[in-house]
This record gives sequence, C-alpha cells and structure tokens, in this order.
Amino acid sequence: MTQAQQGTGDRAVRFVDAPTRTASVAGAGVVYRELGSQHGGVPLVALTHLGANLDSWDPELIDALARERRVILLSYRGVGASTGAVRRRFEDTAADAIAATRALGLSRVDLFGLSMGGMVAQEILHQDPDLVERVILAGTGPQGGPGLTGMTGVTVRAILRGIATFTNPTTLLFFTRTRAGREAARTYHARLKLRRSGRDERVTPGVFRAQLRAVNRWGHQTPPVTSFTRPVLILHGDHDRMVPTGNTDALLAQYPHAQVRIFADAGHGVAFQNRDSVARIVTGFLQR
Repeated sequence: MTQAQQGTGDRAVRFVDAPTRTASVAGAGVVYRELGSQHGGVPLVALTHLGANLDSWDPELIDALARERRVILLSYRGVGASTGAVRRRFEDTAADAIAATRALGLSRVDLFGLSMGGMVAQEILHQDPDLVERVILAGTGPQGGPGLTGMTGVTVRAILRGIATFTNPTTLLFFTRTRAGREAARTYHARLKLRRSGRDERVTPGVFRAQLRAVNRWGHQTPPVTSFTRPVLILHGDHDRMVPTGNTDALLAQYPHAQVRIFADAGHGVAFQNRDSVARIVTGFLQR
C-alpha cells in the first residue's frame, strides 16, 4: 500500500513540485516521487546512483523524460527519508524495488538504472524479468565488471581532494576536467537547487559506506546467465573514472542485443552532462 496523496489527474507534475510519497516494503517505508502523466503508457521507474537521494536527479532530465510518460523516482531502504536499515547487497535492494513497484500496483515497467542504480536494475532483471519491458543502464557495469572493485579508492581520493580544494566531490567524480566538463558541473549543481521545498533527507556517511561495500562486493561476483532478451540501452561516458568504459563491453556480453551510446568528453555523470541528448535518446528508445 502507499501513503500520502494519490494521483494527480491529467495534470503533469514537474520535478520541483512532485510530492514525496511512501511505499511500505517489508516493514520499511521507501520514499518515491511520481511525475508526468498518469496516462503515458508503461511507467518508467528510475533508480539513482551511489550516495544519492531523490534530490540528486537532474530536474531538467527528469522533466524531459516525464513529458510523455509517468516517471517514478524510487529511493532505497534506509536512504534519505526512507526508513529501515540500508541494504548491503544489491540482491536485497532489488527485492525491495520489486516489492515497492508491485505495491504501487504496477505489473510491467521500464527501468532507468544510473550507476549503482544500474546494478540494482540488473539484479531486478535477474529476479523478476517479467516485470520489465525495457531497461536503460547508464554509467554502470555488470557483476565482476572491470575496475568496479577500485571504485572505493577512486571515490575516497576524490572526496579528500574535494576537501583540500573546496570542490564538490561530484565535480571531480562525475565530470571531465575540460572546459566543457567544468561548465557542465557548474550548471548541474545549480539545477540541483531548483527544488526548494519538500526536499529529501541527506544521505548519511554510514549509508554511503554500506553502498560502497555493496559495489565492491558486486565487482567481485561472477555475473549470472541472464534470460532477459527485451530491449536494453547502454549509455556511458568515454572518461568515466568510477565505472571504466570497458564495462560497456562487459554489459554487451550479458546483453548482446543491447544498443550502446558512448558520449565523448563525458564522465560518470553522463546522463546529467548530456541531459538533452540523453532525454531524446531515452525517449526514442522507450517509444513503442
């Protein structure tokens, strides 16, 4: 069951106005937001990145995706305003996402998994492939993907450098250091401030550490044989420091029918740095 206001009629809701609601999942309350039209075909469920809450999505990207469909931004147990203990395995996080999706009365969805959210999305495909019609995997890698076990070191070094240089660590981790990359980081952080009320709670250091351990565990695992043969779109930046670009080949080994788009001069924040192109590509991919 869900709590809070239900439905918005035919009025499309924008990112800055979307109310935060709660889905009950095995004794915990997982927060989510709904945007777009309630009559826009198959809903798109979006799973966010490492260390993120619901406010970490780029408002302009999400609003563009929600122009023609219902978009559901789904959080994780113990993250932000969601209650319960944070999950330490993506197998459990995926089970929560499946339960939350079905609690919303949905039996078929599209998925957008960003970074860590892409890892959770892959596990959803493994656990409940009939739930998903189409999936976008952005800036992510499969189990055992190249360089994933090094993400903790890359992240910690960027945080320390950010502290030393008074720089937001996501500027260092998500964007290239070219002029275009620095400008993209600046405008991205400005857009994150557009939502002024009803903001999600901050992600705690304990949650961040648990998520890093889950990524490390994922990087040491052997990927299962997948039975998912429906459409897959892989998006990646050519200068991704957190999830090396070689993970696109590793994903293709799992999903050989997938479409791949690699963006030049783009880092881990490929979906935010190229929000207009990504919105156009994803919208086209999701059209029936």
